[in-house]
Amino acid sequence: MKIKNVGVLGCGLMGAGIAEVCAKAGYKTIVREVSEDLLEKGMGRIRSSLEKAVTKGKLTDKDCEAALGRLSGAVELDDLAECDLVIEAIVEDVEAKRKTFGNLDRVVKDKAIFASNTSSLTITQLAVTTSRPDRFVGLHFFNPVPVMKLVEVVNTLLTADSTVAQARSFVESLGKHPVDCKDNSGFIVNRLLIPYLLDAIRFYEEGGGTLEDIDGAMKLGCGYPMGPFTLLDFVGLDTTYYIANIMFEEYREKRFAPPPLLKQMVTAGRLGRKSGRGFYRYDR
Repeated sequence: MKIKNVGVLGCGLMGAGIAEVCAKAGYKTIVREVSEDLLEKGMGRIRSSLEKAVTKGKLTDKDCEAALGRLSGAVELDDLAECDLVIEAIVEDVEAKRKTFGNLDRVVKDKAIFASNTSSLTITQLAVTTSRPDRFVGLHFFNPVPVMKLVEVVNTLLTADSTVAQARSFVESLGKHPVDCKDNSGFIVNRLLIPYLLDAIRFYEEGGGTLEDIDGAMKLGCGYPMGPFTLLDFVGLDTTYYIANIMFEEYREKRFAPPPLLKQMVTAGRLGRKSGRGFYRYDR
């Protein structure tokens, strides 16, 4: 089966980015949200991103219009019936995802491939809710999707080799770089990144250095583009806390356990850039 029509579940930050790159790559793309208001907001985000690319000279007006012409929105799952590939990018909640895939399975044609953009949940627990676990993969994109080149392609014990091959080919057609991952919580990047970020918080809690000095040391000493606390604020402390809890539940290892300070900051609403304050302040 050749992939021509792509469906995207969710038009938030990640879903909008995924829909954008699919439409730019020439795929007829339909993005589904749960309400007209959320759909309108998400579609506006995509249009804005494409227009900024034109302004920066990274996209021509003609290509922008062509991409928008290949893009449509929906609020009903039935509208995704003819998709060859459906990529899920809804809230990071296992029960919400399982319910959505169960409903989608009854709507979309049998030969279609399902994929999840989850960053921390295992793919197997989602795939088994459908009648097509052999045609179910993880496609973990990174934020911001139009810029970041990496996509983790996650296969399970049940995923067919042909499905993985198609998924890799699709990722490459988007101009992205696929890496193969086993189905473990966190895959490659978060499996290594989350313990590093949590260790940085513990080190700070212990008085090992100031925020600025720890960030500066990791940037200048390791060549990282961001220090751990700048990155935490960018990703979102609530997102990091949620992923860490899922990974700790999976592995039961101390290195995945959220430090007390992280929990306190999330409880206090200091979530990073999106709330105006995290480890640093952004509301001044």
